[in-house]
Amino acid sequence: MNPLGLPAFRLFFAGRCVSLLGDAVTPAALAIAVAKATGSASALALVLGCAMVPRLLLLPIGGVIADRFDARLVALATDLVRCAAQLFVGLQLIGGDPALAHIAAAEAVGGTASAFAMPTQAPLVTGTVSAGPGRQQANALLGTASSTARLAGPAIAALMFATAGAGWAFVLDAVSFLVSAGTLAAIRIERVPVEHRSLRADLNEGWAEVRSRDWYWTSLLAHGVWNGAAAVLATLGPIVALHELGGEGVWLAVLQAGAIGLLTGSLLAGRARLRRPVLTGNLGLASYALPLIVLAIPGPVPLLVISYGLALAALGFLNPVWETVVQERIPAHALARVTSYDWLVSMAAMPIGYVLAPLAANAWGTAVPLTSAAALVAAACLATAAIPGVRRLTARDASSGAPGPSLPPGPSGQKATPEPSGLPDSSTTAGD
Repeated sequence: MNPLGLPAFRLFFAGRCVSLLGDAVTPAALAIAVAKATGSASALALVLGCAMVPRLLLLPIGGVIADRFDARLVALATDLVRCAAQLFVGLQLIGGDPALAHIAAAEAVGGTASAFAMPTQAPLVTGTVSAGPGRQQANALLGTASSTARLAGPAIAALMFATAGAGWAFVLDAVSFLVSAGTLAAIRIERVPVEHRSLRADLNEGWAEVRSRDWYWTSLLAHGVWNGAAAVLATLGPIVALHELGGEGVWLAVLQAGAIGLLTGSLLAGRARLRRPVLTGNLGLASYALPLIVLAIPGPVPLLVISYGLALAALGFLNPVWETVVQERIPAHALARVTSYDWLVSMAAMPIGYVLAPLAANAWGTAVPLTSAAALVAAACLATAAIPGVRRLTARDASSGAPGPSLPPGPSGQKATPEPSGLPDSSTTAGD
């Protein structure tokens, strides 16, 4: 069944599309605005870190809240908070004399809200689309929407930067959160009742679900290293592009190539039926070492653009596949908590990358942290092939939901999960 034929998912999907487009405009606008205003990688790292740290600290609690209460209402409330935070940043930039401390504080508020918003996506998908092939199609649609938004985002950011100014990109993002909140207010979702216990008991139960699956937590560790490398690239990439590769246009072209890669990978994920999709996706993530090495040299711009596009295609493929596997194999009553740990472990290395990248660059030059990140991400992602559970987990096991060998969600973020801009979010020998 086509998930877009379901009214609740269709509304949820429409709101997500608008919100994702707004989010896709702001990373490039923020990076260029802060880099131009300060000329400092440390200043950009400070702003990014202020959003990331509260997100990481509060993610497990966000998972408990999303499992205990209506995930739809939690997501709606966080959309309104993030709307206010982005509007504040936009007005700061439009005013012409932005205070770095004010922008950092607003990003911290937005990061706090996102800690409660991120665990709600899986329950929102499972609450609007029943188990079966339609669920993987739904995740692929969301991945495609995210990738399409990232494709359009840098172009819109460049246009707004050249005309209205970077501040209006944040105003656009604020409006997109408002639209998303409106669509959430109009739908109802199915939810699984959860027994109310202590916060500690809820956290422990979610963690037990994570550590009982070696395919899950080992992939999470690899995806965490991927996100740490992504933080190094996000911090040093704009600086190298601005000062050594020809200017802001180069960085926007790199982001555009990454968006095309993400879109291509998401489209492939909706059609491909690989026997071992998580293993294949994890191995593909090792390709992120390529753009890091090219930036370290720094190599020719076309090579940087192509390598980054290929690396993000691997991410775009893994995310929908990983999310579907998790939604099918994790008990519904613990899904938000498990995905909150997913995001936590996957993204824990990002603040480290934000802090260490500029320090190492100041001490030894940009080549050292970029090369080190490349070596770490290649080793961590390739090493998952040595884990029995990762090798044995097959698409048939995941789709049937039948108990399989005990032995992965994927880089998010978004995100990489991205996130940022999520980027990857992805993951003992006990059974399912």
